[in-house]
Amino acid sequence: MLIYEGHDAPRRKGDPDPKSIDQPRASSTGKLTQNGLFEKAANDSKEGLKSSEVVAVYEKIHAGIWAFNGFFRLTDCWQERGDARSVFKYRLELAEDLDIEAAPSESLPHTRMIPSAVKLEVWQRDKGRCVICGQEDNLHFDHDLPYSKGGTSLTAKNIRLLCARHNLSKSDKIQ
Repeated sequence: MLIYEGHDAPRRKGDPDPKSIDQPRASSTGKLTQNGLFEKAANDSKEGLKSSEVVAVYEKIHAGIWAFNGFFRLTDCWQERGDARSVFKYRLELAEDLDIEAAPSESLPHTRMIPSAVKLEVWQRDKGRCVICGQEDNLHFDHDLPYSKGGTSLTAKNIRLLCARHNLSKSDKIQ
């Protein structure tokens, strides 16, 4: 289960700092923001009007580097008042019953997921660069011994950073 905090107002020149004002439900034109859409979806689910929305969750590892964490169901929504502002909170539960075949092709079954602590350890160890060519963008977390051949996701010893070119050329080969 995850508790996800909503989106701040967009940062615009001349506006107050978005961290100092309430997170918006709707834009100035009345159109629902992502907060409002998530709130509506969670409430529709709680009231039995619709099934829970499935949300792909990504984790920010470093500026511009995001890792897929799996699919979750949006099950609840509320607002919390904190340091002079109100923020949206959403409850997301792992969608273990989701048919992975229906998921986008770049997603991985949950059993292959690399824990956040391992990703951070690998990122620091490999200095945010491809271990083969040193490239710093379009990086992938790669299993040294492929998962399909019994490699684990639970230890940094079996995970490394590769650029897309090297990871895709490697495929499921052991190098």
